[in-house]
Amino acid sequence: MDDLETRELRYFVAVAEETHFGRAAGRLGIAQPPLSRAIRRLERRLGVQLLDRDRRGVALTDAGRVLLREARAALDAVAAAERRTRRAGDPKRPLVLATKAGASHELLQRLLDELASEPDGAPIEILLCEVGEQARLLRNGRADVALMHRPFDDLAGFDTEDLFVEGQVAILPAVHPLASREQLTLADVRNVPDLPIARWPRLDGSYPDGPGPEVHTQSQLAQLVALGRTLLVIPASSRAWQWPEHVAVPVVDAPDVTTVIAWPPSSHSQAVASLVRSAAGLRGSALGPWAESASP
Repeated sequence: MDDLETRELRYFVAVAEETHFGRAAGRLGIAQPPLSRAIRRLERRLGVQLLDRDRRGVALTDAGRVLLREARAALDAVAAAERRTRRAGDPKRPLVLATKAGASHELLQRLLDELASEPDGAPIEILLCEVGEQARLLRNGRADVALMHRPFDDLAGFDTEDLFVEGQVAILPAVHPLASREQLTLADVRNVPDLPIARWPRLDGSYPDGPGPEVHTQSQLAQLVALGRTLLVIPASSRAWQWPEHVAVPVVDAPDVTTVIAWPPSSHSQAVASLVRSAAGLRGSALGPWAESASP
């Protein structure tokens, strides 16, 4: 069998993500009939059915779900190879550090101050992203390093260095009765009929079941909390984006969260190694009342 082509993988990913040939064709900038033929040819070559089709759209088969996962990884690897090769040819390029907007703010500020004090330090570009996006940015080469959080973020396949450990807080509307409590438990926040916990998408884009609103950006979430429509439980340091209409209350039995710095294991950049050393050197410095130094 001939090797799969990146064009075929892009076509399939577009159809799988849009769940509709017409929308996928529009996204790709091609007509629908050749797209449909290309997916049929791909199925014949692989000897499996990738999509269940009906008049409303398409749904992935078990084989299709496998190919979607593998195709995304393959396309990310191709994109990363191109980006890293281009950037390797520019010795003055900045290192790109991806971090979730609003998370680990004090750590990030101290790290930038530390790097700025180094006379030969590489310039740093900060790439702010939404929840769970850091792994994709590392895999597709848009970022060199990332600040991530265990156990929430996808750390599979990356080298990591633990930086600090912290507890979690519930972010609530300031006018809600729970906002006056000194501390809460997970049972408290999971059983609030008028304030269901917001739901984030899984890695495959689907949402867990539950009554809470579906969100995919922190700005959506912040406004829904302020409007009294939802609550969330987050690492204590992430409260940097807290609105005046919010209150943060410690959740005493929530699992601890470890902030890590992560990078692709294939990286041989001395600048990345220097940045990681600088971040690790911040362990033991005061990073706020919520943080404990991680074990080296």
